[in-house]
Amino acid sequence: MANNSVDDIKPCFPLFGEPEYRENMKNKQDKYEERESMEKLEETFQWTTSAEYKELNFQREAVTINPAKACQPLGAVLCSLGFKGTLPYVHGSQGCVAYFRTYFNRHFKEPVACVSDSMTEDAAVFGGHKNMDAGLKNALALYKPEMIAVSTTCMAEVIGDDLHSFITNAKVKGHVPQDLPVPSAHTPSFVGSHTTGWDGMLEGIIRYFTLDKHESAVVGSNGKINLVPGFETYLGNYRILKRYMEEMDVPYTLLSDPSEVLDTPADGEYRMYVGGTELEDVKDTPNAIDTLLLQPWSLTKTKKYLKDTWQQPISEINPPMGLKWTDEYLMKVSQLSGKPIPASIELERGRLVDMMTDSHSWLHGKRFSLYGDPDFVMGLTNFLLELGAEPVHVMSNNANKRWGKAMSKILKSSPYGQETEVHVGTDLWHFRSLVFDRKPDFMIGNSYGKFIQRDTKHKGLEHEVKLIRLGFPIFDRHHLHRMTTLGYEGAMYILTTLVNAVLEDLDSKTTGYGETDYNYDLVR
Repeated sequence: MANNSVDDIKPCFPLFGEPEYRENMKNKQDKYEERESMEKLEETFQWTTSAEYKELNFQREAVTINPAKACQPLGAVLCSLGFKGTLPYVHGSQGCVAYFRTYFNRHFKEPVACVSDSMTEDAAVFGGHKNMDAGLKNALALYKPEMIAVSTTCMAEVIGDDLHSFITNAKVKGHVPQDLPVPSAHTPSFVGSHTTGWDGMLEGIIRYFTLDKHESAVVGSNGKINLVPGFETYLGNYRILKRYMEEMDVPYTLLSDPSEVLDTPADGEYRMYVGGTELEDVKDTPNAIDTLLLQPWSLTKTKKYLKDTWQQPISEINPPMGLKWTDEYLMKVSQLSGKPIPASIELERGRLVDMMTDSHSWLHGKRFSLYGDPDFVMGLTNFLLELGAEPVHVMSNNANKRWGKAMSKILKSSPYGQETEVHVGTDLWHFRSLVFDRKPDFMIGNSYGKFIQRDTKHKGLEHEVKLIRLGFPIFDRHHLHRMTTLGYEGAMYILTTLVNAVLEDLDSKTTGYGETDYNYDLVR
């Protein structure tokens, strides 16, 4: 391939568009692929964009296509990474753990520490007890963690491995010390999602540290408020939660904080463990004034444990996204702690209101379709309504029917949500049919939506629905995981992202020289 050399290395685009590579690809297709003609492919493509196909698509029951969610143990790994000196340990096959690590690598652009006990065929038949014994012993010897947090994959769950007895026996046999914290959670991949896996792992960790201590706890005696972020991949959100509490001078415990270990500097030193919630703080959590669950629709297992065992009120609260729900969150913190909201945060709120006013004319009436995790989608939808934008489709694969009813109630309470369709349990192939059927101005979601944008553009520029990347995972853009979506600061980021997407789209449509550039303005 003469066109690519050491002195002139070209990336795959535009290299593979050059004639010799195009010919090479065609020869490969002609010789080795049973490929339909382009005419047949185009005919099928056009059919899949029709209302007739949409009706058939929504009748399918036996297959899910690109579900817009990940599996439980992935969430358990993220939760475990947020505790000081903790090594995530997955009882299951090596391939599953490689998937979790690469999934986070691609999103965070960081190395992610996680081990497995590499169950293979014999463990699938006879059980993974021996794998657990050897795995815990080796993990402790090699990586010297303060805590090993154990979750499971499909294989261990199908054969019914009992984590509690396996870990107890490993300690009795002396493979790991009796006093080494080894909390666990059963996280089968074939049910639930990454959000329920995060929830299950947190419940396992706080149960491990507090089950025999909660009866002697005195609610409010440590003066703290516990914050539970849930499956959170915007690192700025951890920082804004901590900043608000520090500016309000409210003592707190953030239950899982991976913001440091997933954002380490390149200074020549590898940090396997850095930051995270102190284990001593976890033991003290039953003595707090209250525990606020910031992703209430995804933290049902944690909520049940806290309600059943702790005497705290576990106050109901919405995700602190947008203006109103951030107001409510800060006022709840103020009410529980008795500390006023400082002028610095009031100033930040005022700036957000100013930004909303400045951009109102560009966002009012703009139509958005969005998908993602239940709490994220609900918070974002609520903020869109505050901006005067009109949600067209709201979809969450891993939500439940009660979420759907609550989401519809929020939409019906606003003049901008009267025509919104709410979809629960559907996937991105359903979503594709939705945007072909009722075209929004933009869609909002994770990176997987880019293929829907490509398809809508292929049907014709007038059908194109551009993707605004908000959510998880975001593989094809850099550094967005460092941004903030919670609080007033997060609302500023979301607002900036949305309004500039609208303006960029307008610019792209008004560059026609002497034709449409009457609206190609310098000042917007």
